[in-house]
Amino acid sequence: MTLIKSKLPDWTSLTDFFDDDWLKNRFKHSDWAPAVNVVDNEKDYEIEVAAPGLKKEDFNVTVENGILTVSGKTEKEEEEKDKNYTRKEFSSKSFVKNFTLPDNIEEDSVVAKYQDGVLSLVLNKSKKELPQKKEVKIK
Repeated sequence: MTLIKSKLPDWTSLTDFFDDDWLKNRFKHSDWAPAVNVVDNEKDYEIEVAAPGLKKEDFNVTVENGILTVSGKTEKEEEEKDKNYTRKEFSSKSFVKNFTLPDNIEEDSVVAKYQDGVLSLVLNKSKKELPQKKEVKIK
């Protein structure tokens, strides 16, 4: 408790505003993150990215050095003209998802398909086995 009266304004309500999760979420690097499902099958992995409203041209899928990168971006512009005014609206959304691939993936055989708002990827497993768990002796 302080006994000296301060002439400084009370900024707690303003700092509470800037600490608010809503505000932090508005200014994150990626403004939208689609839901992702990963299924581990016997012969392959299936990845489903829920991205309704995008077109297949809006996606970019790459595989490099054991990293699968899925990104998407869409921009929309609307304009309405009337006698007394013009209204123009812009919207944009984008995302980037990176997946570290296990060693048993055939990177050259990744297949992607976009249908009904879902980007589906199939990653075939190779015949080689993953390294088994090895116990390390402590000296």
